[in-house]
Amino acid sequence: VALARDFGISRGPLREALGRLASEGLVTVTPRRGAVVTQLSRREFIDAYQVREALETLAVRLAVPLMSEAEVAHLRELCELMARAAAGGQVRLFFDTNNSFHEALVRGSRNRKLYELYRLLVGQMAPYLPRSLELRGNLEQSVAEHEAILAAVDARDAERAAGLLAEHIEVPQRVLQSDAGQGLFAPDADD
Repeated sequence: VALARDFGISRGPLREALGRLASEGLVTVTPRRGAVVTQLSRREFIDAYQVREALETLAVRLAVPLMSEAEVAHLRELCELMARAAAGGQVRLFFDTNNSFHEALVRGSRNRKLYELYRLLVGQMAPYLPRSLELRGNLEQSVAEHEAILAAVDARDAERAAGLLAEHIEVPQRVLQSDAGQGLFAPDADD
């Protein structure tokens, strides 16, 4: 009732919106208690990164032979913007541009179902992506990894691009699985 009043809408559309967010895994609805933002455990976040790696490496294998010169030029512009953001300490701009780079690769696959699944997964991971900086180490290393991926895409080497992309996505996973990643999330139920 309070949310409906705050947003100036009736409860029906609000229930529908919460139901959609729940189906996307973004909120957990408990009958007679309400809805809360879903919290991922460390294990669930590692699982999400593994699925992201599988989706993105498939996407890049499909995309490399299909991408137009304009699409590759767009990736180049995104890499340059990431480099400027990293050099200027603009973390939010860096991550927004980083997300655009990865999304452009997935869109380049021309596979709508793959893109839908990717968007759903990234939506679930979004609240935790700022922690990626802690997991990754530094922005400059990430820029170098993106530039290497771009060089492989530009050379139309789909397997090399997929391998470099997998290595790039594995960095946060390795940290999360190590002792250093233990304190970044609430303990898993099986810990």
